[in-house]
Amino acid sequence: MKKTIDANTIVSNIAYKCSDIAFIYPITPSSPMAEQCDEMQSNNEKNIFGNTLVVKEMQSEGGVAGAVHGSLLNGSLTTTFTSSQGLLLMIPNMYKIAGELLPAVFHIASRSVASHALNIFCDHSDVMAVRQTGFAMLCSNNAQESQDFALASHICALKSNVPFLHFFDGFRTSHEISNIDIISDEQIKSIFPFDKYNEFKQVGMKVSSPKQFGTAQNPDVFFQNREASNIYYNNLPTLLKQTFEDIYKITNRKYELFDYYGDSKAETIFISMGSSCDVIEEYIDSENNNKLGLIKVRLFRPFSISDFISKIPNTAKNIIVLDRTKESGSVGEPLYEDVV
Repeated sequence: MKKTIDANTIVSNIAYKCSDIAFIYPITPSSPMAEQCDEMQSNNEKNIFGNTLVVKEMQSEGGVAGAVHGSLLNGSLTTTFTSSQGLLLMIPNMYKIAGELLPAVFHIASRSVASHALNIFCDHSDVMAVRQTGFAMLCSNNAQESQDFALASHICALKSNVPFLHFFDGFRTSHEISNIDIISDEQIKSIFPFDKYNEFKQVGMKVSSPKQFGTAQNPDVFFQNREASNIYYNNLPTLLKQTFEDIYKITNRKYELFDYYGDSKAETIFISMGSSCDVIEEYIDSENNNKLGLIKVRLFRPFSISDFISKIPNTAKNIIVLDRTKESGSVGEPLYEDVV
């Protein structure tokens, strides 16, 4: 079914359908996602589990992150929406959520972090400031992709036990009104891992099955535990590919961890993520016989080197990496450094 809709609205619809609880606090340009969930709850709409989503507004983004963490420990699939400084206030709990392998999904309308001035439009300085927390990071480029990748995030977080940060460009994508193909509840249910959902429900904190949390460990034991989580991150790219394949079966829209666009024998390759990719595609189409190509980065964390390298044509002579963040004092910005 076609619908004229913006990315914020369609992402919140997917989050509503695939979650038990949403903790919210408004911040531009992500506020409409929280508002939409609140409105759907007021209308008593049901999620795919047959329940009305529980929506709670906290007093700050810090409170949201703490509530999300506690809710996940209790065995409830939990989501939130934020941007910019709001995301940065969540960092301490993000480390805990990732370290405890909890399947949270944060939807981010990416926005500049205020420095010398306030800027409410997109760059990627907020999401790049949390890339070290252990969250998987998935980037969508337009409204259609934002719906599809929102669903992929909720499914793959459950399958992989790794929390997901799904982000898209604030205002440049979040408020863009487009004609997109809507994924129905029936389609969501057909590929949703209900077995993993039921498993997650069973491991929540219960009096009948006590668990230990919040221990203190010496460095030898601590780092053994940190290394033990590697297998989850190593497995995630394969699980996301499987999830993309499932989405392809119900939508006929095919995605990969890195998508290539342009001349198969290109000599100059652009590498970027976010709404800039659609602009670069138009530029490539407007230039005839100029041997240009584009690699669209979908899964930024964990960065799958083998999948990335496989997309670079053997004819490539020049690689241009377009970051959307400023990391003062660094050798280069994050995406550039990963590519190098």
